Amino acid sequence: MLRVADFDDYLQALLDAIRPGAQEALAFYDYRVGLIGTDPRLMLMPWDDHIAHRGDGVFETAKFVGHKVYQLDAHLKRMRSSCKGIHLEPPCPWEEIRGTVLQVAKAAGKPDGLVRVLLGRGPGGFGIDPFECPVPSLYVVAYDIHLKSESVYEQGVTAFKASIPAKQAWLATIKTTNYLPNVLMKREAVQKGYDYALCFDEQGFLAEGATENVCIVDAQGRLSIPEFTNALAGTTLMRGVDLLKREMEVIFRGIPEAELFEAREIILVGTTIDALSVVRFNDKPVHDARPGPVSRRLRALLRQDLADNGIPF
Repeated sequence: MLRVADFDDYLQALLDAIRPGAQEALAFYDYRVGLIGTDPRLMLMPWDDHIAHRGDGVFETAKFVGHKVYQLDAHLKRMRSSCKGIHLEPPCPWEEIRGTVLQVAKAAGKPDGLVRVLLGRGPGGFGIDPFECPVPSLYVVAYDIHLKSESVYEQGVTAFKASIPAKQAWLATIKTTNYLPNVLMKREAVQKGYDYALCFDEQGFLAEGATENVCIVDAQGRLSIPEFTNALAGTTLMRGVDLLKREMEVIFRGIPEAELFEAREIILVGTTIDALSVVRFNDKPVHDARPGPVSRRLRALLRQDLADNGIPF
């Protein structure tokens, strides 16, 4: 028989509850509370926040390396676009959110990590009506980053065509907290023994990875990137394009699956990995099955850009 607890007993049981992965959280902030916490046992979200039980919210994740946050303004710009897409306004000015992110990153007490910003419809009930939530929610958390070893970049990774299709265009271009298709892609990759999953749209064109953008160096030597119809425009990818476009031709176009087997390189691009070579796709070698020069160059440019332009805290 379950016991009905009073406030003190319930609070103690809550603090004693098992929290797998809690040690990863370094510092966190809840707009309703207005304080930065560092004890992960207190990192809690209201059950009736629609971001939790409806996926009604958006998020962004930036990394910080050497006490510098990378691409923060680009992430917040995309978040503003995502908010517009779901008719959500933050509970405070965007400049205040920016300052909060830097303060939470600093409170983490480590030079390297990730910082995630979540904006939700807010608490207000267990229904689906967004108007039952009077005040939007804002959560910011800094947590550990697990960078790939240099051997991974030297050897490359494997990928396959996921059975999960690309998201519908209207949803794929908004970075919402509804990530079920992404979760299922990752699950399938783990089950099948691949490092990464790639999804394709209903016409058979390449879209994106579970949490990464993907591009190819095609047979003509161009950096070809899937059009952002069924894929999210990645902040790291777009910054990489700015850095690389002076050195090679960059085009956005539909990429059929057959071209991946003819590509000189397949490159994954994302916040935590920068640029990473896929050397085998669907168990077949990509070109000579070794990381290529464009992938290495793109990674070098991104790393240098972080050192030169990251926002210090």
